Amino acid sequence: MAGQANSLKSVLFALGANSAIAVAKGVAAFITGSSAMLAECVHSIADAGNQVLLILGLRQTSKPPTDEHPMGFGKSVYFWSFLVAVILFTVGGMFSIYEGVHKLQHPAPVQSPMVAIGVLVFAIIAESISMWGCMREVNKERMGRSLAQWFRQSRSSALIVVFGEDIAALLGLVFALIAVVVAVLTGNPFWDAAGTISIGVLLIVVAVFIAIEVKQLLIGQGIDPLTLKELRAFVESRDGVDEVFNLITMHFGPDVMVAVKARMTPTGSDRDLVAAINRVEREVREAYPAITWSFFEPDLED
Repeated sequence: MAGQANSLKSVLFALGANSAIAVAKGVAAFITGSSAMLAECVHSIADAGNQVLLILGLRQTSKPPTDEHPMGFGKSVYFWSFLVAVILFTVGGMFSIYEGVHKLQHPAPVQSPMVAIGVLVFAIIAESISMWGCMREVNKERMGRSLAQWFRQSRSSALIVVFGEDIAALLGLVFALIAVVVAVLTGNPFWDAAGTISIGVLLIVVAVFIAIEVKQLLIGQGIDPLTLKELRAFVESRDGVDEVFNLITMHFGPDVMVAVKARMTPTGSDRDLVAAINRVEREVREAYPAITWSFFEPDLED
């Protein structure tokens, strides 16, 4: 709710970049025989597949509520985001480590190194464009927070995943480029294998961080602390509200549920009290469009 970021836009940026990069890396891996390049190719294929899953999750959030799912399908994006973290851990991270160990056991020199270097430079440029698109959306949510604070407090699981993948991809490409260059300069394929293993470790670490954040959303998480504080102050400032006893929120994908327990200003009639509550709920929804469900309980004490 802290800014209206467009997660789908960042996912489409990443999908376009990773699809092009995967093709280029695959051709380069076949020509050069570089295990670091092969690991990066698999990483990009996994990333492109992950973006397709995120798009599927984002599309499902727009399905209307049903009797069995009265709060809608917004949380479905959390499931797909968590699945992406699992794929990044296994297909990306574990495969890269396996390929690096295999290369250590069966070393082979890198062929056509200029092809590998050229493809990696192209990939870094393409991934930087994807990262630029992602950061445009992230900055809409940051509100002065550091990237680390935003990552821990954001409720946009798809954006968290794309941000983590882009960071891993850029660092992985740098690792691969260094590994290929050092392997060529020294004539020692060990460095190519070491670069492959380092890419795998990087992907596993990023996947774990993403999984931890998305798990919080799967369990059930309210709006971020800064927005919660602003929302409480907003409700308390409404005409007819004397004191807010409790304010509970819950994210359902892009939609938010709010439950308020407050002492209302005496009106003298039930009809006027209901009108005051309806007015407060309407003003809250106008100020915070992400709020889809609002439950208001008037009371005399906490």
